[in-house]
Amino acid sequence: MPTKDEIIERMLSSISDDYDKSEGSFIYDAVVGVATALEDGYIEMDTIIDKAFAETATDEYLDKITAELGITRKPATYATTTVRVSGTNGTIIPVGTRFFVDTVYFTSTEEKTISSGIANVPVTCESAGSIGNVPANSIVNLEAIEGVTSVTNLSAVINGTDEETDDQLRERYFDKVQTPATSGNAQHYINWCREVIGIGDAKVIPLWNGNGTVKCLVINSNGLAADSTLVSTVQSHVDANKPIGATVTVQSATELVINVSVDVDILSGYSLVSVTTTITESLKEYLKSIAFKSTFVSYALVGSKILEVPGVSDYRNLTLNSGTANVTIGSSQVAVVGTVNVT
Repeated sequence: MPTKDEIIERMLSSISDDYDKSEGSFIYDAVVGVATALEDGYIEMDTIIDKAFAETATDEYLDKITAELGITRKPATYATTTVRVSGTNGTIIPVGTRFFVDTVYFTSTEEKTISSGIANVPVTCESAGSIGNVPANSIVNLEAIEGVTSVTNLSAVINGTDEETDDQLRERYFDKVQTPATSGNAQHYINWCREVIGIGDAKVIPLWNGNGTVKCLVINSNGLAADSTLVSTVQSHVDANKPIGATVTVQSATELVINVSVDVDILSGYSLVSVTTTITESLKEYLKSIAFKSTFVSYALVGSKILEVPGVSDYRNLTLNSGTANVTIGSSQVAVVGTVNVT
């Protein structure tokens, strides 16, 4: 693409030297204006070309390309869980009761009555996406209801997923284009699993229990084990598409918890808390990126991820699950971050 200066030079060279073409002259100023407009046009042309191909298209332009093959972007999902409400027997927890942790609100979806001192109330996050994924025992607030003494979520919430990213959508598109799925082959089952909203990836084990049997292992879009509701949804979707006679079993991958401990040198201006948080998030992204793709967690790569964290100048005494070597990931496992002890 020619630059503005190159366009100016070409235009001025085509004008007779009998005219004043020096900077500030009428001709020069006129040429600069046209050259600027042409440069903008060339830039826009490059942008249009990028929007026309799946490799470089983004946002709604990528949506249009993938839609031609029937592949649509997965929307964000709403996190759901059950909160335990304690209080006076007979106290009613109506539909629409709001529970919250910080600024994240959950709303009850069923009316429940406290019996034997407790009521287990199903709730859904009011905001779609991973924002609704909160730790266990963190949803401890609710709108005032007389007779309620306490509330909490006994387990962590992990099933809220963000809208599919451009890279994730592009990967599914190229999988379909470059890896043909025909007649119920392994790729066909992977595609069917990935089509389900909330599923991040799938692994297929053909003939796992004899002729005609297929096992599909799945993880959610956060790179974690899929809950029973999501597994059931995948099972129904695959059963509706599978070849006649195939016996398909859909299961979630088993989480392999990776506990990390490390000593770090922290630069001035950074705190241990902020560095620990960033290290944890970086490790989550790393493990998510290798889910169903690698057979081990790399000790060296974990170290490099720690060194890349802003505020960390060096580290030592790194251990993964109390060891100083790669951690093997089983064929039916997905590695997830456990405790991250940074000192």
